[in-house]
Amino acid sequence: MQNAVERELEVKLVLSPERSVPVPARLSYFTDDPYAVHVMFHIGSESPVHWTFARELLVEGVFRPCGHGDVRIWPTKVEDRGVICVALTSPDGNALLEVPSAAVAAWVERTLRVVPPGTESTLLGLDAALAELLTPLPADDLWLGDPWSQSPDETQDGEA
Repeated sequence: MQNAVERELEVKLVLSPERSVPVPARLSYFTDDPYAVHVMFHIGSESPVHWTFARELLVEGVFRPCGHGDVRIWPTKVEDRGVICVALTSPDGNALLEVPSAAVAAWVERTLRVVPPGTESTLLGLDAALAELLTPLPADDLWLGDPWSQSPDETQDGEA
């Protein structure tokens, strides 16, 4: 059974230090993908822009700068309001977004209540799947045994 934690919000796409534009966005977290958060930005194109990255990155980014490479997150203040800056890098370009920190922090907290940190792997069923894959089948005995060994009651060629 999949549970979802979603939140619609407006983020600001920073175009320059003096100018930004509002962009509707949706934060999504799904229990069947417990390590990831999904963000869809509705930028007026035919389909939204979709980013997926580690939930842990967003959890940490609420409190301190983190990330490197394609996704970097850090908290700051802009005009006396708390925001979380999200810098995204792709082959198509770069984007700097300002997200209201109170809204993100509340949403992240909801995801942590649904799936507490450290319990994500239990939702994936990896242990059961691995155990099933590693459980020997009766036919495996033929392959796992030594084909050259003989049982003690067998005679070897040339022996009478």
